[in-house]
Amino acid sequence: MTLRQKALAQRIRLEIDALEQTTAAIDRHWQRAKTSGADQDAFLNSVALNLHSFYNGLERTMELIALEMDGGTLGGETWHTELLRQMTMELPAVRPAVLSTEASQNLDEYRKFRHRVRNIYAIQLNPARMEYLVANLPSIWLQTRTELLAFANFLEGLENHE
Repeated sequence: MTLRQKALAQRIRLEIDALEQTTAAIDRHWQRAKTSGADQDAFLNSVALNLHSFYNGLERTMELIALEMDGGTLGGETWHTELLRQMTMELPAVRPAVLSTEASQNLDEYRKFRHRVRNIYAIQLNPARMEYLVANLPSIWLQTRTELLAFANFLEGLENHE
């Protein structure tokens, strides 16, 4: 394992820790939004921002992997979608797939929501759509977290093969 691969494994683990905190905040603020009455908008905005941050953290992790393992990231208008797809690809003699196709498809919903948050006013957010994302987040995060940790373990296991 090179120093860069060791650093990448550590960065993945640090991002996972931050994502754990973000998913906890999403749940906590969603629960408060359901019971807060007059302050509901503030909690819904917090949930939206944290859902945005959740996908940003995942995308930052995928970009690091693409840069360090795949030789770079893609460009163009659809690079966000292509990066997610790239993580499902096994690159023989380089790396295994980082994410399963199922995880990628589930995460794409969060990518789309992040795009929406970036491009509309907060008052235009749909709480029903957010509820779907919040309700599914625990299982999607568990799967994604497991797959990212497996990839970090793969990187650390390279040390034993050099």
